Amino acid sequence: MIQVTVHKKNQRIVSFEMTGHANFSEHGSDIVCAGVSALAITTVNSIEKLAGYQPIVEVDEVEGGYLYMEVVEDLTKEQEHTTQILLNSLLLGLEDIQSEYQDFLAVTVA
Repeated sequence: MIQVTVHKKNQRIVSFEMTGHANFSEHGSDIVCAGVSALAITTVNSIEKLAGYQPIVEVDEVEGGYLYMEVVEDLTKEQEHTTQILLNSLLLGLEDIQSEYQDFLAVTVA
């Protein structure tokens, strides 16, 4: 199961962490894994391109199954606004996947 924890502070998403594997299907044809991965990677890349800064990112490139992203401090109001739109969009997408595949994805907001 993929576990996602979205961390909020003062109603702002400040980070998210994804761990585990969906195990919905065999490697290469797991639609839950593909959907979650596409949402997460697109969100990180969009923050870099559209908000114009490099968030703090940690991944396990050897074993896979781990991604952590944290919003940096001292953003402009525009960067913060763009970042929050993108992170809330990620959360909506993950919750949509979870509603259909709750045995393979758990999303927690803390």
